[in-house]
Amino acid sequence: MDTLANLKAFVASAETGSFSAAARQFDLVPSVISKRVEQLEWRIRAPLFTRTTRKLTLTDVGERYLPVVRALVRQVDDALAGMAQASGELEGHIRIKIPTTLGVLNLSDLLSRFLAEQPLVSMEIVLADRSVNPLEEGFDIAIGARPESYGQVKDLPLCPVRRQLCAAPAYLQRRGTPQRPADLMDHDCLAFATSGTRWEFQGPQGLVGVDVRAKLKSNDGMALRQAALDGMGITLLADYLVAPSLATSSLQVVLPDYKLPDLWLKALVPANRIDLPRIRSLLHWLTLQLQSTSLGSAPAIQSDAWRQ
Repeated sequence: MDTLANLKAFVASAETGSFSAAARQFDLVPSVISKRVEQLEWRIRAPLFTRTTRKLTLTDVGERYLPVVRALVRQVDDALAGMAQASGELEGHIRIKIPTTLGVLNLSDLLSRFLAEQPLVSMEIVLADRSVNPLEEGFDIAIGARPESYGQVKDLPLCPVRRQLCAAPAYLQRRGTPQRPADLMDHDCLAFATSGTRWEFQGPQGLVGVDVRAKLKSNDGMALRQAALDGMGITLLADYLVAPSLATSSLQVVLPDYKLPDLWLKALVPANRIDLPRIRSLLHWLTLQLQSTSLGSAPAIQSDAWRQ
């Protein structure tokens, strides 16, 4: 078990970039993690990290064997968790990536409730707005609404996400209210960086795409919402972000006669992880919980669609 602990210390240090951050994961002091990595380096007769006062950097050996060691640690943890299934309780660790704003507003609470119901399950939650290949980056689940797909990774729909095009009344009074999508080209637009500056609408004549000019671009939806509230321009954001402001008329819908296609929030799960009981249970839980929220307006999928 000392070797397993040393391997886990190596993986955690590589993923967090420091012995201190890795130590916090295991509720240990940094010197213990450092010692475990040193023991592993002594065992293999090669350094795994280049150490500086600011950060750890993987050596060529560390880069080459990190995916191997990560997979090995997972296999051992999965084997132990599988043996524990005889008790009828879920057990094991889940590493999950979630979008930053959605995580803060919705998902973090749901994941905490899941953990409260599963005392033998532990979890690492990473907030990130970029697209992630969970197989390559060591995640059990990566949640997002981007269209990317990856080999040997399952795309599992969770719920639709309705979006709103909106702006502050003060901005519309100053610059005028667009009457059709093409009018947006003459306006200041506040764009979500990962979605780009091509906005699409479903109108009477079909799908219409507009390349807007971004007065402000950000990967944080709350920053864009605040900019819209400050009268900086027109923004396209998820309904769950702007619904309170629309309700108080701090923001108002723009182009209400043009429908915005819903995005689908989905879970990317490595094919070799999807049948683990704790992963299946979490996916089922999230699907049921998210479909009971106001994230989207499209018809709900069947709660067991992720099983396919």
